[in-house]
Amino acid sequence: MHTVNRRDFLKISTAAGLAALATPLTARAASDRGPFNRKGKPSLRLSLAAYSFRDTFPTMRGKPNLKVPAGKATDMFKFIDYCAAHGCDGTELTSYFFAEETDAYLIALRRHAFLRGIAISGTAIGNNFSHPKGPKRDAEIAATKQWIDRAALLGAPHIRVFAGVTKEIPRDEADKLVVSALEECCDYAGKRGIFLGLENHDSIGSAATLLPMVKAVKSPWVGINLDSGNFRTGDPYQDFADCVPYAVNVQFKTEVHDGSPANKVPADLKRFTRILRDAGYQGWVALEYEGKADPATAVPRYLQEMRGLFSA
Repeated sequence: MHTVNRRDFLKISTAAGLAALATPLTARAASDRGPFNRKGKPSLRLSLAAYSFRDTFPTMRGKPNLKVPAGKATDMFKFIDYCAAHGCDGTELTSYFFAEETDAYLIALRRHAFLRGIAISGTAIGNNFSHPKGPKRDAEIAATKQWIDRAALLGAPHIRVFAGVTKEIPRDEADKLVVSALEECCDYAGKRGIFLGLENHDSIGSAATLLPMVKAVKSPWVGINLDSGNFRTGDPYQDFADCVPYAVNVQFKTEVHDGSPANKVPADLKRFTRILRDAGYQGWVALEYEGKADPATAVPRYLQEMRGLFSA
């Protein structure tokens, strides 16, 4: 049997590492860890994203939200109560609407959710990893790590993240920076037991662009935050199906793009549910309502539909 001494092993390892850094995303994806190995029956757990009521939270990204109608203001505690009252298993607490970001506030939210019998299924941030190397990119990575700590304090196992956009550098160069930022943040998140879910958003509106990027990230703590309404290829159901094996969280939208970026049509939630079941998905499915109708009347109706589909 041929053996490799320590010096040769180090040479081989170093060469392999340098080769990986120089390899395009599509080629690196070929050696990824593969999809999540879920065993047993599919399990779909109902959650609701706070973003569904985005115009009713007084705070928006740390600033006053001027869109709040008179007499309709809510807060995260009331939103958790709403999720409990409407039969949700979980609540997705979008970071944009937090009245505070102190430890005391996060712990109070965690306590409130626990006493209402609601799991905090995750949170969502609006990062941008597409900046070129420099202070802006460093700040985005630092803010993501800060929210990883906050998610751990909340008891939220998942954070939705973005690749982001840029006009400063070519897209292929930005993609490599997104991957390296994700690897750094996933290393930090994994030590705290937090998954990062990259959403099909902005520059990655198809399975063909999303999957190579996720596969290129060498971490067991990254996956896809699978948004059913953000694919723009004309066949959102196929894109959705291609991405399910890598999903760590799913968001249902009530509308999908029909091939035109500006035009949307009603989503077939039954079909999306069947795709999840056929793929053996086990995890959270959050309604993220963005329709034109008043969420006060539309959200309960869609939650009831989803609950029926998931229990069938």
